[in-house]
Amino acid sequence: MLKTAAYAAASAQSPLAPHSIERREPGPNEVLIDILYCGVCHSDIHQARDEWGGSIFPMVPGHEIVGRIAQVGAQVGKFQVGDAVGVGCFVDSCRECPQCRDGLQQYCDQGMTGTYNSRERAGGAPTFGGYSTRITVDQDYVLRIPASIPLDRAAPLLCAGITTYSPLKHYGVKAGDRVAVVGLGGLGHMAVKLAAAMGANVTVLSTSESKRDAALALGAQDFAATRDPAVFKTLARSFDFIIDSVSGEHDYNAYLSLLKVDGTMVLLGIPETPAPVAAGLLISKRRRLAGSMIGGIAETQEMLDFCAEHGIASDIELIDIAGINEAYERMIKGDVRYRFVIDIASLERAA
Repeated sequence: MLKTAAYAAASAQSPLAPHSIERREPGPNEVLIDILYCGVCHSDIHQARDEWGGSIFPMVPGHEIVGRIAQVGAQVGKFQVGDAVGVGCFVDSCRECPQCRDGLQQYCDQGMTGTYNSRERAGGAPTFGGYSTRITVDQDYVLRIPASIPLDRAAPLLCAGITTYSPLKHYGVKAGDRVAVVGLGGLGHMAVKLAAAMGANVTVLSTSESKRDAALALGAQDFAATRDPAVFKTLARSFDFIIDSVSGEHDYNAYLSLLKVDGTMVLLGIPETPAPVAAGLLISKRRRLAGSMIGGIAETQEMLDFCAEHGIASDIELIDIAGINEAYERMIKGDVRYRFVIDIASLERAA
């Protein structure tokens, strides 16, 4: 076993602090990755504070991992030492159910094995994430980072990037489609970039007028501040597709009214309180209300290659690991544009 420096939450009430974990030597089909950067996802906060229930402590969060291969197992053929690679939200799945066979591991019938706050399928040991200096992962759950994407800005693509790319691709968003993005945070800013790169006409819908210039700079063609109720009348039946990236409570029905006939609205956030949906809004225009969760390994690699082709990367604020607790508080306040990324070299210096 390999002693590994990390940052962990000892309990739901504890701030993250230095911790030591053990990583296994890579097996025949595994690679050992020296972690360089790890993105900070809002779900890290939910799980570290046990807001979703069932959290496993001590917990080392982090599922937006980028690094370089340090060691490969004897049967590894996909990667070699020195390759730039990434690990996203999961590190294993059953591999046998229809979804796994179709490359939809995120919807595994037995449940995907999360990169952290989960249990390994063999032995049941808890998984630990990317707020650490290295990780051992089966080669089939590792992504190749294209050379043209800066490694620190690539990290959030492994969650925020694929979470927004997958529904855009699944529902066939194409050039000329009118797409609305609800919310301009870590997810929303990636949705704007990706939809614009697909040739869509993008409008950002936000409660904050102050985000107008940022939305347009990211590639949106238009912006609407939704605190004004007149906006919903002005934009009624305007959009082919809506990506809703907001996790706070809001009125789905107001946004459904903005869809054209056969329009689709996809939910990415999970508000704490279930929201009522008016059947008449769906029935009257054959609208769809759907959900989507990250993406499978093949689709995530496709997304990374698409980003490389179109010069897309996440907009980030690079932080030292010592600033992670402050970063959590700033995220809760929405005070980040648009994703914190931890420089893991700072953890090595602190170890």
